[in-house]
Amino acid sequence: MSGHTDNEIVINAPMDLVWKMTNDIESWPQLFSEYSAAEIIERRDETVIFRLALHPDETGKVWDWISARTPDEETRTVRSQRIQTGPFKYMWIYWEYLETEDGGVRMRWVQDFEMKPGLPVDDAAMFARMDRNTKVQQKLIKDKIEAAAGLPVAG
Repeated sequence: MSGHTDNEIVINAPMDLVWKMTNDIESWPQLFSEYSAAEIIERRDETVIFRLALHPDETGKVWDWISARTPDEETRTVRSQRIQTGPFKYMWIYWEYLETEDGGVRMRWVQDFEMKPGLPVDDAAMFARMDRNTKVQQKLIKDKIEAAAGLPVAG
């Protein structure tokens, strides 16, 4: 079995600002609520190898992993995958940015993954968790980018 999420949100801000803010990995702890740290490990041409860390869980453990992310500014797409997979057999993420007719940006995240067997969280449970959290993170990002663009943030 495997998991697949597909979520999108429209951000009412110029494409260049959306692209710049969402691809500035070092600033992700300020853009996302779930990350406590983001560290660039290496840059290989357009690909960025980086480590992300979550905030400590209820036991005090900080979960982290290493990913590779390759943005393509010409097509306004990003392909990412976990290199250090942790509980996943694999985790691939595709980001797509499409301009809307009114000058906003439809930001879409497609996440494909499979959990390793024998864990307390299976594909279905991880799908539910990721689908729910993606919507929360996309809304936070929308609000922060729209605020940076000087737009009022909707309640």
